[in-house]
Amino acid sequence: MRARFSVVAAVAAISFSAHAQTWERRAAIRGGGGPGGRCTIEVVVDGAAEVEVAWDHGILRNLSGRPPEWRRFECTSPMPPNPPNFRFRGIDGRGRQELVRDPRNSNSAVVRIEDRDNGAEGYTFELSWGGGFQGGPPPSQEPPRDYDRDRGRDGDRDRDEYHRDRGDWYGRGEWRERFFQHIREDVEHVRSVTFPFGSDQYRLTRTLQQLDELQDKLARHYYDERELNDVIDALGRVLRDNRLSPRDRNILEEDLNRMRDFRARRGEWERR
Repeated sequence: MRARFSVVAAVAAISFSAHAQTWERRAAIRGGGGPGGRCTIEVVVDGAAEVEVAWDHGILRNLSGRPPEWRRFECTSPMPPNPPNFRFRGIDGRGRQELVRDPRNSNSAVVRIEDRDNGAEGYTFELSWGGGFQGGPPPSQEPPRDYDRDRGRDGDRDRDEYHRDRGDWYGRGEWRERFFQHIREDVEHVRSVTFPFGSDQYRLTRTLQQLDELQDKLARHYYDERELNDVIDALGRVLRDNRLSPRDRNILEEDLNRMRDFRARRGEWERR
């Protein structure tokens, strides 16, 4: 039985913790609010968490402590990229709320919440912006024709370093010990260079959620092939439906093939 769970124990060594967990939510659009817009967000935190907002999508990430919870995500309109006259305002909560990413620089707003007292606490904050769109008319939820998916947000040098470092890592013999963690890093990389709105982002976020659920069970020494199948299916949908650069498509295809190989020959993997 010990040998049977050797791979599971190795995966547990990635020190999976709740901070890898994410929960997605779409805003309820209520209308009103004049020429600009406003989003009111309420979450429950017991530890530390981040809330990321782009257009009408929100992602709640656990950084430490118990898993946070969505309570409310209401907007008068979707928050545009590079919103003019952007403002963040903390409304309620005993701990610290801080804007750590300004959407005028990155197209998404990120608010970090730290609750250091014992017990969970509700936090409410507001994001607001002026009328109009800086740099042009309101965007569609699909990437423009000239969107450079292979360049991404970090530029050519960071992109090249990612692909090179990844190749070096898979050339070493111990790569199986952190197998699922590196798949997650690959999906996170592709998500970071994907147009920040629309169905492409949704499928990538869903794949990350499925990976979180799988890693959570593996960290508790429980192998659930149904969870693995869910991850394989989710990544397969990304490859089938998402707009991907050739290099990013190749790395996700490699990850998908390795997961299928693990599923088919798990016993052999455990003995290596």
